[in-house]
Amino acid sequence: MRELADNEILSLTNLLKMEKDTLAVSKVTKTLITDDDLKKQAEAGILAAEGRIKGIQQFINENQIAHTKGVE
Repeated sequence: MRELADNEILSLTNLLKMEKDTLAVSKVTKTLITDDDLKKQAEAGILAAEGRIKGIQQFINENQIAHTKGVE
């Protein structure tokens, strides 16, 4: 795969942060839901968000986008 441009990495980072924030809000909101059908839909949304996050993380790992450095 070609190396990503800085703006593409920034977009990917923002997408991952947005998904993470949405997941956190969804989990908190689910605790407030009393309707069983609505709670099931919220749980499905949470699972979908977790899947998207894992997919983005897998893409980052497989394409070695995140360059980690040791302490210097």
